[in-house]
Amino acid sequence: MALVIQYLGTHFHGWQRQLHQRTVQEEIELAVQSVLGHPTTLHGAGRTDSGVHAAAQVAHFDAKTLIPAHRWASILNHRLPSDVLIRASAQVDTTWHSRFSATWRRYRYTIYTDPRPNLFVRPFSWHYYYAPLDAELMQKALDPMLGYHHLAAFHRAGSRRAHSWLEVQEVECIRRGSFIQIEIQASGFLYGMVRLLVGMLVDVGRGVRSPESFTQLWKEQRRSEVRYAAPPQGLCLLRVGYDQFPFSPSIWYDSQPQFLLPCDLDAPSAPMMSVPLT
Repeated sequence: MALVIQYLGTHFHGWQRQLHQRTVQEEIELAVQSVLGHPTTLHGAGRTDSGVHAAAQVAHFDAKTLIPAHRWASILNHRLPSDVLIRASAQVDTTWHSRFSATWRRYRYTIYTDPRPNLFVRPFSWHYYYAPLDAELMQKALDPMLGYHHLAAFHRAGSRRAHSWLEVQEVECIRRGSFIQIEIQASGFLYGMVRLLVGMLVDVGRGVRSPESFTQLWKEQRRSEVRYAAPPQGLCLLRVGYDQFPFSPSIWYDSQPQFLLPCDLDAPSAPMMSVPLT
């Protein structure tokens, strides 16, 4: 059974089940168990850190049941807390796996640059107003990351992953009024990668590090220079891609709302890139 899942990461200690910690995986597993009457393992497409959100996480579990596949979403939603939501459910082949069948994942990081705080923006963005940020310079720094690279400079300690190689498929940094959105699509992601990367990318945006210096940092694997990570609340697992996926794009493609404040209505913004629905 495949699920498309949304969650607000604020009060979760990440996706993966952990002893004595509230996690998304455990909350859903308990809901499934309450229906089936026995424990069942939920397999996720990716692991998000503590405080990180998801607009369209994908997971699956195995179950022998007469319940129609499409009914599982509403059944589980009646048993889940208010900060987790199943967008849709569908039957999949036994050879399909939410993690191993995925061909890419895409994350979005949102930075709010207006000096005035906004309570309704705070849970979903990094309020960075200490210096102006140049989104074009940030995009210039991201462009060389396209391709298959060793990104150990953005790999936090504590990961069980054996290597730091991955294929970066798309990168995008655009300004929409008071907001800067950074989107990265890759075959997979390293532990803490996006937050570490954004933390250094902000230095490029405020002019204290050149795009060329940013590129040399990760090419030369200078992990010791990456000293801080962007806060978790600005990060969202936007979507996961598959060659075969039983859900329509309206369910999973772009389900995180984008902020636009009244003061931004007349501000110019870069056009959004089209992404193949694969």
